Amino acid sequence: MQRRVTVAMLSAALLVATTAGTAHGAPAAAPGELTSQDIATQGVGSPHYRIPALTTSVRGTLIAAYDTRPTLGDLPGNLGVVVRRSTDGGATWESQQVVRKEAAPKGFGDPSLLVDRTTGRIFVFYAGSVNQGFFGSGTGNDESDPNILQADYSYSDDDGVTWTHRRITKQIKNPAWAGMFAASGEGIQVRHGAYEGRLIQQYAIRNNGANYAVSAYSDDHGATWKTGTPVGPGGDENKTVELSDGRIMLNNRSAPYRTVAYSSDGGVTYTPFVQDTDLPDPANNGSVIRYAPDVPASHPQASWLLFSNTDSTARKNLTVKMSCDNGRTWPIRKVVDPGSAAYSTLTRLPDGRLGLLYERADYRHITYSSFDLKWLGGTCADITITPPATLRAGTTAEVTVRVVNRMDVTRSAGTLDLAVPAGWSTRQVAFPAVRPGQGANIKVPVTIPAGATGDARLTVTYKADGKQASGSRSVTVTP
Repeated sequence: MQRRVTVAMLSAALLVATTAGTAHGAPAAAPGELTSQDIATQGVGSPHYRIPALTTSVRGTLIAAYDTRPTLGDLPGNLGVVVRRSTDGGATWESQQVVRKEAAPKGFGDPSLLVDRTTGRIFVFYAGSVNQGFFGSGTGNDESDPNILQADYSYSDDDGVTWTHRRITKQIKNPAWAGMFAASGEGIQVRHGAYEGRLIQQYAIRNNGANYAVSAYSDDHGATWKTGTPVGPGGDENKTVELSDGRIMLNNRSAPYRTVAYSSDGGVTYTPFVQDTDLPDPANNGSVIRYAPDVPASHPQASWLLFSNTDSTARKNLTVKMSCDNGRTWPIRKVVDPGSAAYSTLTRLPDGRLGLLYERADYRHITYSSFDLKWLGGTCADITITPPATLRAGTTAEVTVRVVNRMDVTRSAGTLDLAVPAGWSTRQVAFPAVRPGQGANIKVPVTIPAGATGDARLTVTYKADGKQASGSRSVTVTP
């Protein structure tokens, strides 16, 4: 059965209580609803399932890929890559289909999907192993060496019905590198500018005992592939997204915050990693996509990004966030699943809704959810928290919160709520109406307990006209 949750009914219990199985003949989701269903369940068809990937084909078909595993362990092992297809936006799903599975000791895993929107070809990238996984792989790029983790992909020219396999280790792996694998989820195709049409798939590589992120790219629709310059150390599973100004942003798995880097040459080279403190992360795979990748840079939606990850210090609290300024800030956020969750991946559906595929309940399920921007319920706003020069324990201080309205409509008078650590106290304050582009600075009182010390995190939530946006920052308390 499929579960449908309306905005008014969102609760932790309902969000967790996803029903296993496939929905049949489910009606279309209404605006403002989150729908969820499990499309793979531990012990049904395979002992275990892991590593979700998701994309939408040029025909509007949803393709979900993931690993079948004899244990929860990574490669090496007798893993396989499977897919399920949906032609109705995820309401119903066809039976599970094997893309790549061979006899032990061979294994294939960690899928990432990518669609060439010019040719319609669907790629699924993954790693191929015999004796070694990422950390044990040897250097070199001999495509027949059982001790080297191989770079493979399969492609489909019939909307994901049948698949053909290729190995591209020699094309993309520098012989000096050791392990190399495709970062699971979804790759991108550049839609604008000098690199229009370029296919980009992200990889994690190991070099001299450290991990890096690198882009593999093709300018001939996948006939040949190259890799750019690795960025790191500190690279891991990572995603890219094309920004409205033409740059490529790389968003990387890292704790305690995601790290980002930028490319101005279509993914060949990147700036060094920097932390994005708006995106806490427990070192877990996440997802970032552009909501409207085909609109011109002047369009209001051109700079809208969607992001998903487990916003916590552990693999739980799966959250979707939205940026209205190319990822500079993430003021809109909503929890999809407050319980145990792990890898997640997003895709835009033809009707404007968002599809989300993620690992749920201690890896027991691969769960598909869909929602729209009404369910997300946010408003585009720049939010800045500025504490006083010194925050002293045992005192009351005022934190300045600035909110700038980035919508094209006026927001009515609203409120600010500041979330503070346990033992602190504060109160809700009023916020005035603001026109498009207008902002205001409001002081919010906070009382700090006498024993407080060290770093603390403050999160403010701005609410107006039934919508909200949030912003956070860390502060330091002086004894």
